[in-house]
Amino acid sequence: MGEGVDPTQMCQSLVDKVYQSRQLASITESELLPLFEDWLEELETEVQLLIKTHGRLDAGQLAAKLGLSRRGATFLLSKLEREGKLSARP
Repeated sequence: MGEGVDPTQMCQSLVDKVYQSRQLASITESELLPLFEDWLEELETEVQLLIKTHGRLDAGQLAAKLGLSRRGATFLLSKLEREGKLSARP
């Protein structure tokens, strides 16, 4: 192994991180997931309103209007299209 590397310490650090990850996952599932779902629903409604108001928007335009990443805007557009919630989209 390289100089200054303590395998025991590395293993303990990894075990600690796995434990912390499991703790966060249990909190996330029970407390944060409903909040995330509410937020996502609000975003979807806002996207639908923007498209009704401004017409067809690409992911870049939508990202700029909502303050999201382009990837996030692409996800929202794809999700809403798959669910048939953008049928009025010109």
